[in-house]
Amino acid sequence: MKKILVLCTGNSCRSQIAEGYLQYFAGSKAQVYSAGVETHGVNPRAISIMKEDGIDISHHTSNNVNEYRDVDFDFVITVCDNAKERCPYFPSLAQKFHFNFPDPAKATGTEEEILQEFRRVREMIKKYSKEFAEAHL
Repeated sequence: MKKILVLCTGNSCRSQIAEGYLQYFAGSKAQVYSAGVETHGVNPRAISIMKEDGIDISHHTSNNVNEYRDVDFDFVITVCDNAKERCPYFPSLAQKFHFNFPDPAKATGTEEEILQEFRRVREMIKKYSKEFAEAHL
């Protein structure tokens, strides 16, 4: 079974969404973790928009990347430029991947406009996660 780590800045939105979709598309082929270079808690809007698509991430926790130093990952995926730049060195042979998704937590406007941005980013991450699972698992 492959081990995948998804990294973001605060482990609150993008990495949580990616963890949910990667686990969904990987099934029993992978164990997926997510973490941040900081921890900001799981964003309630991320939980909400994932639930809309049938993925429950309400049980996820916001974890610091240092908690996983002893895990031998096969893949490390950074989902924002900040995490890529600040990610600590992992002494492993993990293949590294990067995609800079927009941060939906920075969206402004009405609640519906903010949720639309979360949904837009969710769809981007869903597509990436599906393609990643098909190509690498």
